[in-house]
Amino acid sequence: MSISPEFTALLFGLVLYTSAFVAEIVRAGIQSVSKGQTEAAMSIGLRPGLILNLIILPQALRVIIPPLTSQLLNLIKNSSLAVVIGFPDFVSVANTSINQTGQAIEGIALIMAVYLFFSLTISLYMNWYNKKARLIER
Repeated sequence: MSISPEFTALLFGLVLYTSAFVAEIVRAGIQSVSKGQTEAAMSIGLRPGLILNLIILPQALRVIIPPLTSQLLNLIKNSSLAVVIGFPDFVSVANTSINQTGQAIEGIALIMAVYLFFSLTISLYMNWYNKKARLIER
């Protein structure tokens, strides 16, 4: 099975575009943790790997999760637009089905339902994870 040039271009474009945003979100989240936290961990003798895993990342995740959720939902939306433009095989199958059955609304509704399912699933999971990672105040 060979991968078509359209699919390769689509995948490459989405990966580069989304990875730049995700990297910036993670960088901002890590930098949001105060320098005093790192210095305190170093003063008690923690190694740099443990400082990152035990001190910085748990605090940074509270800042990272909300924009990362938005970025993942943007990826789903961008992939739907990119599939129409850059991967015509998928669209031609849908068009053939619509032309043969004469049920355009049902065909388009099915495609919309698939994207809605993926969007809601990601949103529900990320909201659950955000509640799990949030700071519990007394």
